[in-house]
Amino acid sequence: MESTLEIRKRIHDYIDDADERILRIFNAIIDAEEEDFDLEPSDYPQVPDYIYDRIEEERQKYLKGELKTSSWEEVKARLLAKL
Repeated sequence: MESTLEIRKRIHDYIDDADERILRIFNAIIDAEEEDFDLEPSDYPQVPDYIYDRIEEERQKYLKGELKTSSWEEVKARLLAKL
């Protein structure tokens, strides 16, 4: 993953040669961010309760041993075997 500094440089370099369509897209993003600057955290979209309920159901299944789980090493080995 690129660092913030690398992303900034890449975007800056890109904008120097960007066409009007891309510049308008970036401008719209900036406008949207500036409009949302004054929003309180409670104003942002919230995760619906049914999502938390589903997470809790899956957690309970995990705690009871009803879900098949794998270690990272097992997942990695399965994926490498498919290559």
